[in-house]
Amino acid sequence: MKIAVVGATGLVGTEILKVLAERNFPVTEIIPVASEKSIGKQVEFKGKQFTVVGYEDAIKMKPAVAIFSAGGCTSLALAPKFAEAGIPVIDNSSAWRMDPTKKLVVPEVNADTLTVEDKIIANPNCSTIQMVVVMKPLHDKYKIKRVVVSTYQSVTGTGKAAVDQLFAERSGDEEVKKVYPHKIDLNVLPHIDVFLDNGYTKEEMKMTNETKKIMGDDSIAVTATTVRIPTIGGHSEAVNIEFENDFDLAEVTQLLSETEGVIVQDDPKNFIYPMPINAHGKDEVFVGRIRRDESQPKTLNLWIVADNLRKGAATNAVQIAEYLLSKGLLA
Repeated sequence: MKIAVVGATGLVGTEILKVLAERNFPVTEIIPVASEKSIGKQVEFKGKQFTVVGYEDAIKMKPAVAIFSAGGCTSLALAPKFAEAGIPVIDNSSAWRMDPTKKLVVPEVNADTLTVEDKIIANPNCSTIQMVVVMKPLHDKYKIKRVVVSTYQSVTGTGKAAVDQLFAERSGDEEVKKVYPHKIDLNVLPHIDVFLDNGYTKEEMKMTNETKKIMGDDSIAVTATTVRIPTIGGHSEAVNIEFENDFDLAEVTQLLSETEGVIVQDDPKNFIYPMPINAHGKDEVFVGRIRRDESQPKTLNLWIVADNLRKGAATNAVQIAEYLLSKGLLA
């Protein structure tokens, strides 16, 4: 089985290759695809070297699926070319997420909506993915009315240049190329993506709109504040959920502990709660600080953490490919 990875030399592309290997996806050949300047370079996968090619050569090699992580412009230009050749595309950019003709998929939540007709499948925003994995069983049981979320997001979500900026600042190098408008080390930026006319950032509105689409319920009200912090292990979220129906805390904990892809870490007396340093390199979503909101009825507080390069991007994309394979939807 040939697998194309478009954007194979980037942060997420590298992680996709790692996840494919770790999860033993049945790959016979990796087809690494990148920009012209990277064509001819070598990419390693399971101890073998594969040569980076351009998209036209990749399509001619007829991969069973193409996993894209090369940015929205590249995806808009190239994903349809793969799809027209009958090659399913799983795309990590924001290009197709809100397209009404495309599925926006988190496997634990809505993989069952996928069919053989879906040739371009969108991978949601990293912050949305980890939140909806936890929301799904709670919505099924108690029906969610409203979500208030504040995020604490790793610099890895911006890419390698942001990681370089953080560590350069930490070492005292103030001449490093800046990808943020302010210093990030020892700082917090209440600003992810561009600001919109309504005062929210694009990232905040992604969480609002994508949640409704993935959950298949426009009645869920979502408001978000997204924040960049100087960590590299993963994204964290403080989530406040108001339900239609009341809940029992022990039942909530039990429900989440039985949910695929979720690990409950909730023993505050022993200082056990999710942290990005522990989520780093893991595929699961971690949840803790599970408690009632004592300011109003039928409302729950949660703390949710996941590795944004893994479950927030690479792992989710590979899990979609695994689902397609298991259902016979890959050639």
